[in-house]
Amino acid sequence: MNEHIDLLTVPEFALALRIRPSCVRRWVGDRKIEVVHVGRLVRIRRSELDRIIREGTRTAAKPRVR
Repeated sequence: MNEHIDLLTVPEFALALRIRPSCVRRWVGDRKIEVVHVGRLVRIRRSELDRIIREGTRTAAKPRVR
C-alpha cells in the first residue's frame, strides 16, 4: 500500500512540455487534464504528462515520390 505516485507542480509540468504555466492552468480550469488537490495545492500525475504526449504524437508521413 506504500505506492509512490510521482506528482508534478504546474511549473514542472509546463517545463516538461516547454509551454507556459498559464497554459497548464487553463487546461486545469477547462478540465482537460486530471489533477490531484493536496489541500489548496494542485499537482499533476506524471501519467497525465505521458498521456498528453501520447495523444499529441502523430506518425511520420511517408516521403512523397516526385
